[in-house]
Amino acid sequence: MATVLPLPRSVAGSGPAGRIVLAVGAWATAAVLACRGTGGGAPATAETAAPAPAADDAASEPGATVEAAAHATDSGLADATGPSPDPQEARWTALRDRMVETQLLARDIADPDVLRAMRSVPRHLMVPEEVREHSYDDGPLPIGWDQTISQPYIVAIMTQLAEVAPGERVLEIGTGSGYQAAVLAELGAAVYTIEIVGALAERAQRDLEALGYGGRVQFRTGDGYRGWPEHAPFDAVLVTAAPPEIPQPLLDQLAPGGRLVAPVGDDLQVLVVVERDAGGTLSRREIAPVQFVPMTGEAQHPSPAP
Repeated sequence: MATVLPLPRSVAGSGPAGRIVLAVGAWATAAVLACRGTGGGAPATAETAAPAPAADDAASEPGATVEAAAHATDSGLADATGPSPDPQEARWTALRDRMVETQLLARDIADPDVLRAMRSVPRHLMVPEEVREHSYDDGPLPIGWDQTISQPYIVAIMTQLAEVAPGERVLEIGTGSGYQAAVLAELGAAVYTIEIVGALAERAQRDLEALGYGGRVQFRTGDGYRGWPEHAPFDAVLVTAAPPEIPQPLLDQLAPGGRLVAPVGDDLQVLVVVERDAGGTLSRREIAPVQFVPMTGEAQHPSPAP
């Protein structure tokens, strides 16, 4: 059962909006969740006693990401393993390993495939250069357009709850930096991702393609409320901004045996998992209280069902 735990005053959230203390599972560590996204945005983020730079300090316009896309494209080195080797790659690998050990295994992330994916995806190539040194900190980072890349733990717990298997089709509502999509692709999923902020969607697509994930990720820019019916049904759906209620089109696009993971609510929100059994019946379980920014667009004024 999820538990809300007190946290020392020295621990402060750093997202652009509200904060809440969250612990998931019997062995989870308390984390302060900060909001991110604009209706198709990325998940709530968290920060612990070693805070990352505050997302509030981010400029409204993005800094350039590390030259993953441009370098790989210009040199012709982009392939399934990503851009050309970074001379500091051993250092980044060590930082990723430390992130997994201290932020994920130390909490309640136990799925070996999720842990492997989190060790593999080069998070530092998906953030602006000015915050690259903090790529593997236990907190969010600004990525421009008043958005942040989520705390690694939040990406990991949502992925673990989605129970993604190789070859499954996954719909992501909110591409953000592309980090969550990269983790899903690393698991062998076919990812369909929608982002409402056009410039952010373009940059994420460029970076994912430069890192070699382009063949496993399909991109769309727009409101994710109605999902992507042309490619439904989906084995998993991840929603990364909070609608007042889960959009019915997303439930309709969930395959038998599928899992949907989403924050739901207005002022009081909860992370929920909805599963569809083989007979088509939906069941819902609540994981923990969270605080995400609201899902914008049609989620705020849904059209009547036809």
